[in-house]
Formats: sequence, structure tokens, C-alpha cells
Amino acid sequence: MTRTEEFEELRPLLFSIAYRILGSVSEAEDAVQESWLRFAASPAQPASTKAFLSAVVTRVSIDVLRSARVRREEYVGPWFPEPLLTDPYEDPARSAELADSVSMAALLLLERLSPLERAVFVLREVFDFGFPEVASAVGRSEAACRQLAVRARRHMDAGRPRFEADRREREELAGRFFDAFREGDVDGLRELLAADVSMVGDSGGKAPQWGSGIFGAENVARLLAAIATPFVRIGGVVEPHEVNGQPGAVFRDRDGKVVNTLGLDILDGRIQAIRSVINPDKLGHVGPVADAWAVTREAKEALRPPPVDRKS
Repeated sequence: MTRTEEFEELRPLLFSIAYRILGSVSEAEDAVQESWLRFAASPAQPASTKAFLSAVVTRVSIDVLRSARVRREEYVGPWFPEPLLTDPYEDPARSAELADSVSMAALLLLERLSPLERAVFVLREVFDFGFPEVASAVGRSEAACRQLAVRARRHMDAGRPRFEADRREREELAGRFFDAFREGDVDGLRELLAADVSMVGDSGGKAPQWGSGIFGAENVARLLAAIATPFVRIGGVVEPHEVNGQPGAVFRDRDGKVVNTLGLDILDGRIQAIRSVINPDKLGHVGPVADAWAVTREAKEALRPPPVDRKS
């Protein structure tokens, strides 16, 4: 097997490691590409290509995360990870764990960890690397990595998101939610929402947003219904799609361009949180991006009554 073939075989794993450390599709792809360049330039063949490349992509991701944190502190409004529609790495034996670890809720918890804690947690708890491999990847002793893992696990366990165990039930509830949304059915939406549901959007100051968020079933249901009617009227499409391992949708304008993504956290038969990413800088990997401001203006115009003909 050539080096190129070895690398391509491991690319899904490398991307999945980098994305969980960085919370960014574009930065994860760059980290994977940098790992390839270092692998291709290495004069010696490593004893384990998987261990070598996993260590390289982890170190690159840690460096990127350290610089990215400064930018995120200056970010306008709530910051969410870039939406991931499909995780390229698959492990049938651990599919549920992998899906939960890439959820928006889990990634936001990971943001609270230091870069080293985050990398150790991802390698050890998500991908089940042994401590010798983890230590090599982050450049710390095994003892230090065990301490980092304990601290990271403690933080994650304190706020670890819980999701509906039955995936089919989640998908069925999400289907009812989006049907009610398209119809602008306030009552239908309200009965699917938890009493303390939150709806928050990430626009980065570059697209319309809902302030710091909308809270409570009544408020969220009414806002969703108010958004739905004009959006559908101007040809907008709600395309159900898994977002970060959880039920969600991609919203497109009449030309098929991406307006935003929407992800749902579902627990105990109710929607607990709704997170929307509408920052155009975070949507390019999903497809051509719409002008959300223009879509919003057109939707508002669609709600205006036609002018009265006073001559008749």
C-alpha cells in the first residue's frame, strides 16, 4: 500500500479527530491537509501510520485551537461549531457514542476545556486510544494524560447532554416538528416543545438573529410559526437532515442555496433546545450560501397585504 493509499484510508478518522477538537469543518480539513504534508515529507516510514498521523493531526489541531480561542472570545453573539451533516468516520460498534460526541451540545461543553484536556478527552474517551498513544500525540507523560483525562471527564460528566435513546423515536418527533413548522401550526409546535425550551442562533453579526435567544414553549412556538409562513410562501424549502448526529434540517431558498441549518436536542419526548447556524462563513461546506438578509426582506414583503386600488 502506498503512502497516499494509507493516508486516504485514515482520512475519515483524522478529520473526525480534528473536528471534535476544533469544532470547525474548514479548520479540520486544513489540519488534515497539513498532516498529509508532514507525512509525505517524513523520510522514514512510521511503525504505525495510524498512530503517527493521529498524533500529527492532534498536535496541529491543538495549535490551531489555541489561536482560534482568541477569535472566539471576540465573536459577535453566541458561538456554535460549524454544522456537520455527515461524520465520515464510522464504527458500527460505537455509532451512538460517536454521534453524541459530535452533537452541538457536546462540542459546546468541550469548548470549556483547555486545548490539551480537549485533545486527551477526544482521543481517549471518544476514539478509545490507549494512554501511550495519547501521551505521544499530545507530548505529555502518561501520568499527566491520565490526570488531564480525569479533569476533562469530570467537566464533561457534569454537563454531558442526554438524548433520546431510541433514534427512530427522535426522527419521528423531528418529522412532526418540521411538518408543524411548515404549516405554521402554533399548537402543533407547542406540544412538541419542552416548557423551558431554548432557541438560539449563531449569526456572527453577519446575518439576522434572535438576539440572545428565545425561551419558553409559547414564545418559541409563536416565533417559529411566524417565520414559517413567509419562508414557505417565497419558495423556501425545509430539508430534514441529521445535523451533528442529531435530528435537524437545512433551510434553502427557492434557488436551493443554504440559508441556515437547524439542530434539535430531544429528551423525554420533547424538544429541549433548538440551535441555528446562519453565519454564512460557517455554511460554505454545506453548499452555495444564500443572502439571509435578502431572504428575510423578501419574507417580510410576502406578509404585506396588497395595495388597495382606490380607483375602483
